[in-house]
Amino acid sequence: MTELHELSALDQWLALQRGEVSPQELTRHYLDRIDALNPELGAFVTVTRDAALRRAEDLERTVPRTSALWGLPLGDKDLTMRRGVATGFGSRAFAGTISPRSDEIVEVLDGAGAVSLGKTNTPEFGMHGYTESLVAPPARNPWDTALGAGGSSGGAAAAVAARLLPFAPGSDGGGSIRIPAAACGLVGIKPSRGLVPAGSGIDSLGGLAVKGPLARSVTDAALLLDAMIGRRNGQIDHHFALRAPDENDGDLLGAAVRGEGRYSIGVLANSPFEESIDIEVAPEASAAVSIALAHLAAMGHGIDDLALEHDGVYLDAFRRLWRISAATIPVDDDRLELLEPVTRHLVRSGRELGAREVAETLATLSAFERSVIAQFSAFDAVITPTLAQTPRPIGWFDTEDADRNFVQQCQYSPFTSLVNVAGLPAITLPVSETADGLPMGIQLIGRPGGESTLLSLGSQLERRIRWQHRTPAIAARET
Repeated sequence: MTELHELSALDQWLALQRGEVSPQELTRHYLDRIDALNPELGAFVTVTRDAALRRAEDLERTVPRTSALWGLPLGDKDLTMRRGVATGFGSRAFAGTISPRSDEIVEVLDGAGAVSLGKTNTPEFGMHGYTESLVAPPARNPWDTALGAGGSSGGAAAAVAARLLPFAPGSDGGGSIRIPAAACGLVGIKPSRGLVPAGSGIDSLGGLAVKGPLARSVTDAALLLDAMIGRRNGQIDHHFALRAPDENDGDLLGAAVRGEGRYSIGVLANSPFEESIDIEVAPEASAAVSIALAHLAAMGHGIDDLALEHDGVYLDAFRRLWRISAATIPVDDDRLELLEPVTRHLVRSGRELGAREVAETLATLSAFERSVIAQFSAFDAVITPTLAQTPRPIGWFDTEDADRNFVQQCQYSPFTSLVNVAGLPAITLPVSETADGLPMGIQLIGRPGGESTLLSLGSQLERRIRWQHRTPAIAARET
């Protein structure tokens, strides 16, 4: 008999619609799995069992049954505030802090009928591409718990891969959805800047950080992304929209289900970090791209090489922006010792930068954005490895030396941050496995607003490779 957690998120929603399972039963099923498996994985830092069961019980009278996520469990990343629940931001400086209000993305997902089971693990203030903080156990990779789940949405990725959740929302300011999705064998979407009103990126420094989904399949990722956008009946809800809905706005779930079209694919040969950092793409990462390209060619897509032209200033500009972003962390000077060494260094060095340096940094990255969009415009999508290395062991990143830490993160994911700077959409797809059975992903970068194309390409690859049926041993364990 198929267990509930083995069903896709869409199939679980359909079962809820048909009354084959109730929101209470589904919520309890996942809470029991969290109780059994989370101590080994560190996916959740807070589990709100009582609140989740009350929400599931009240759902029938508070949210229309036909809502996009009605009855489906998920978790809030611990950078996201939910009223009455502790939000720690992965930091000792905020440990035990109870949120006085809910962030807008929480209200959007609640309005869609989702049931939050708690808070998923994240590094301190989401600053890193790994999830190992001083306030919680590390988020471990369900495929091999000696390895990390990536970051900063590492807890969300570990939970989805281990079937503690059907899918999960995350946030991505330099790869924080795509890195953990790739490390844990999931589909992860970084939307175009501005697409998700409740996490648009427009209000973040440099326009980097956006909200997006992590899921086991392209269809499930599209289902959650539509709900995060705030669509109702295929249209963007006026209440949540940054603009009036266009009559041609279509649902992304439909694009994923159809999976239609033939497209031109550019194969990116280099990273903008290359002139300043030794970037070495592991054979396993190259093999993932080769596998994807072979399938894409067999399906009739056009493929051509692409080299990114740049002036070598990207690394310094992005590192300054990283520090400038840290400078805004709301921790006063007399409490800085509560921060982890790397974060503390970033905050202090960021606060030493002057207004002129901030303006020059933003201008440099804005010029880079325009250049990337122009260079990629000849293609419907551009392919890269998501990660240049296999998933990293717990403790691999230097947590004392900020400069070495930055270099390590760039070497691990040299192709992700440029997408955030350019404001483009990207999807990571778990197309292959290493000899040791670890997932390896590829990244497809789209044109501005090109999510439908990425979902169509992802669905076409998924039908051939069928990664959604791969299951880590820990997820198959009886609970």
